[in-house]
Amino acid sequence: MESPEVVSCVGSREARGADPVSRSGGAGHPTVVGVRNLRKEYVTGRGRLVLFDNLSFSVAEGEMLAIVGQSGAGKSTLLHILGALDTPSAGDVCFTSISLSKLNVKEAASFRNQWVGYVWQFHYLLPEFTALENVAMPLLARGEKKAEALRSAEQWLTEVELGDRVGHRAGELSGGEQQRVSLARALVTRPRVLLADEPTGDLDGQTAERVFNLIERLHATHGLTSIIVTHNTGLAGRCDRILRLEKGRMEEVPPLKA
Repeated sequence: MESPEVVSCVGSREARGADPVSRSGGAGHPTVVGVRNLRKEYVTGRGRLVLFDNLSFSVAEGEMLAIVGQSGAGKSTLLHILGALDTPSAGDVCFTSISLSKLNVKEAASFRNQWVGYVWQFHYLLPEFTALENVAMPLLARGEKKAEALRSAEQWLTEVELGDRVGHRAGELSGGEQQRVSLARALVTRPRVLLADEPTGDLDGQTAERVFNLIERLHATHGLTSIIVTHNTGLAGRCDRILRLEKGRMEEVPPLKA
């Protein structure tokens, strides 16, 4: 699979001044994700609806960032743009030297497969396939041989504590197990960035705690940069930093109390 073209990002550190909402990682912790002057609007029967405008922030390598805000604020849309699943009306997102605005459809698909692991609130497992086959899908899409893809998938299922569930289909798994399968599927390609959209939103408190503990462990052991949208203030408070998206603007907030 072809890699996305490496381009000079307008939002690179050399090209920008001080960022109002950024976290410099310092030496050895460069900026991985740079969001520059991002705008998203929709044309409706009543005119233009601006979801957010002029969003600029950075995420340092190895950082776990929480994004909070009310329902409808645009958090999921922002995450879709960061994952090259949607395009902004203006502005750009840069992953080191890759400008998402410069990617065509094929390059965007390649970028997602190589750079980003995505976990949704709902697991979106294919019900006709086993957990093992679901986790192997991204590798098969990349063109890896089936035997190698299944071997890697089994390793990741073991890592998320589901080594004894490889042959089970989605309907045979609990909600927490399904979400752990989706987490293994997101990370089987060994991405640099994990995007998680309400990853514990459909789970009870105890199961949510277990899944988030797993996300924290995998984030640390695999050197991930993680951006997590969540309504759970307790979980947000365990992240390195919290940004709130409100009324189309982004602001950094102090750690929230559970």
